[in-house]
Amino acid sequence: MFNRTFCFCFLPVWMLFAKKKMNPSNNNILVTGFGPFGEHTINASWEAVSILPDKIAQYNIIKKQIPVSYKHVEENVPLLWDLHNPKLVIHVGVSSVATEIQLETCANKTGYARTDIDDSCPAKGQAFCNESSNSECLKTNLNTQTICDRLNQHPQLKASTSSDSGRYLWEFIYYVSLNQNNKNTLFVHVPPLDQPFSKSQLANALEIIIKCALELIEEEDDSCTCKELPRIYKNGRAAAF
Repeated sequence: MFNRTFCFCFLPVWMLFAKKKMNPSNNNILVTGFGPFGEHTINASWEAVSILPDKIAQYNIIKKQIPVSYKHVEENVPLLWDLHNPKLVIHVGVSSVATEIQLETCANKTGYARTDIDDSCPAKGQAFCNESSNSECLKTNLNTQTICDRLNQHPQLKASTSSDSGRYLWEFIYYVSLNQNNKNTLFVHVPPLDQPFSKSQLANALEIIIKCALELIEEEDDSCTCKELPRIYKNGRAAAF
């Protein structure tokens, strides 16, 4: 078990002040894959993420490999949000039982009893959350079925949605990020390499997911903007909807 009380003691000074250095441009997309663990000495999630382009449209693609460590996720993922102010966050993990690409719809706060590469698990088996949210289960606001349908239009890809991420690092990191912002966060499970998708096919799938998710976010932003616009009457006076 690790103690959350001391989780920031050994971080570099620049990371402690990350929030003050937040990038206000919102032109970043954060995509993470996991490092090696167990039988996955080559992790398909990172293999696919690592070959994504550095830019998609006007967005910078920030690619990060995440150790399969609860402590690392708890300490560093919120800082990545602060540092990069991402328009979209996509976490990718490998599943040895998956035969298709799975878009996870939700993540739970409790039940993390399986130890990580440090032979540790979080205190009380719970994911950390900020004071503004203490929900047992958090759901992404992104329409996973719409993204799934887009993927399934590709003849070489097959995708489905899932509501069970597995109560391990994948669900843990998903909960941590959904707690930051559930409107622009998604978790994607991929099968091991060549079972059946190649590295390039998985990367292509991630590009499709990114582009579709951006469309959904922009549609939501436009919808919110329209709702906030005042109604203009003939006399020139305005009234809110």
